[in-house]
Amino acid sequence: MANAKKENGANGGGMMTGIIIASCIVVGFLVWKFIMGAPGNFQNAEAMKSGAEAGAPIAGNYLGMVYKGGSIVPVLLGCLLMVIVFSFERFFVISKASGTGNLDKFMASIQSNISQGNMEDAIATCDKQQGSVANAIKSALVKYQEVKKEGFNSEEASEMIHKEIEEATSLEMPMLEKHMTILSTLVSLGTLAGLLGTVTGMIKAFGALASSGTPDQAMLANGISEALINTATGISTSALAIIMYNLFTSKIDTLTYSIDEAGTAIVNSYRRMRGSIK
Repeated sequence: MANAKKENGANGGGMMTGIIIASCIVVGFLVWKFIMGAPGNFQNAEAMKSGAEAGAPIAGNYLGMVYKGGSIVPVLLGCLLMVIVFSFERFFVISKASGTGNLDKFMASIQSNISQGNMEDAIATCDKQQGSVANAIKSALVKYQEVKKEGFNSEEASEMIHKEIEEATSLEMPMLEKHMTILSTLVSLGTLAGLLGTVTGMIKAFGALASSGTPDQAMLANGISEALINTATGISTSALAIIMYNLFTSKIDTLTYSIDEAGTAIVNSYRRMRGSIK
């Protein structure tokens, strides 16, 4: 039953992720087509209303300039939107995993209670803090009380407490690391899509140079402009994805370190307790 629920949850989560990705691409296309490609962004606005192609953008109009980047731009806009959407989603999830209060103050309180042997107070602090870190530490504290009642020696107790922490952490980590793969993929995808747009733009530019007679200067300029716009958009997307991926990876590492630190303190406290009995 539990496995069935877990599988259904994973399928539902995968479907939602697919819907978000598809929605970002669609929204990126709509922004490119109807906002960046609006007639008001170009010099031949009246002609465009009659169905003519977009001409040169108005000087200083960046929306029109990006629109002239070509058909790769909607893909890059979709990637950029995905980075933004999944970054916000990861921010809220990881913030929730940290708990309701400040994580550093929570860890200081937990360390103080453990060092003094006040396990009940530590559990109460975990209940107040909530979140993934507090849940994992609470599991270790509950296991501490169980092994204390059973009177296990320090080595057996250490193994049982460590195992409890590992199991609790393994249940929390998938939630924290979800969608991180997408962010890491967008780092490369943004660069590659921008490079593809650069190549297509340069093909157009060299096509203008290869034309017989005098080269078409307008086509040459458009090709170079398309190449540079796609390069800039792809680099921007990849740069944002790298920053957010490293930021969230660092936060996740901090959370797991906090859990491990508390687990070590609990084990050491049990060893001291057993040593004082002897």
